[in-house]
Amino acid sequence: MMILGTAAATLLGITLTAGMVSVPAAGSEMPDPTAVVAQLVTGAEPVAKVADDAAIPLVEAKDAVLTAEALAYDVAASGLDVSAAPAVDVSELQSDIDALDDRDALSSLVVTVLAGQVEAETKSLVSDTATLQEAFTAAQEKKAADDAAAAAAAQAEAAAAALASANTVDGAKATAQQLMSSRYGWGGDQFSCLDSLWNKESGWNYQAYNPSGATGIPQALPGSKMASEGSDWQTNAATQIAWGLGYISSVYGTPCSAWGHSQAMNWY
Repeated sequence: MMILGTAAATLLGITLTAGMVSVPAAGSEMPDPTAVVAQLVTGAEPVAKVADDAAIPLVEAKDAVLTAEALAYDVAASGLDVSAAPAVDVSELQSDIDALDDRDALSSLVVTVLAGQVEAETKSLVSDTATLQEAFTAAQEKKAADDAAAAAAAQAEAAAAALASANTVDGAKATAQQLMSSRYGWGGDQFSCLDSLWNKESGWNYQAYNPSGATGIPQALPGSKMASEGSDWQTNAATQIAWGLGYISSVYGTPCSAWGHSQAMNWY
């Protein structure tokens, strides 16, 4: 009887102590004394406390999954090659998240273990996502550089084609007509004289060269004079024409006057 009384008193004391720590609301059920004793004896935390501790890794895990999935979508949509980066797999972590989401139905021990597992998996996923992001960024930068190089190459090719076209006899004559009109207001009558003059001088050949040193379509002497219109005077008919028209304007006034002088003197 003494032993039984002591155990009852102990149980009563424990129950009263538990009641002082957490008093149930009016009308609610009293806590199970057996569970309270087991909790106090083992030192285990209440499930509610464990659940609260698991909330942070759970939120971090969900954020990590969303970030990884968004990045994976961007990578797939871009079509860029990031095969060197690790694959981002969220299935295992998502499974554990789903389980931890239902943590109220789990024991405190299972919640604790699962929360730690989710935290470790989250760190691994964050690391893999960061590596994939670096690879994706590098792939984007490479693509941008490749696109810029391709655009520059296409532009250079187009410029070369335009120059080749302008350097033909027909291209050079078209350039001369345009410059005559825009810079000096000369019309078709003056172009007729210019055509005769430069047919005689060079045949409208931008590569024409005379042993005297006269160079290009206008037969500048020396050819380096044409550098005042551009450093490409040796390879660009338009540069030579611009210089030649300026020379004719300053010395003779018009192409027809220059052509008249050429006919009389055999030079201009």
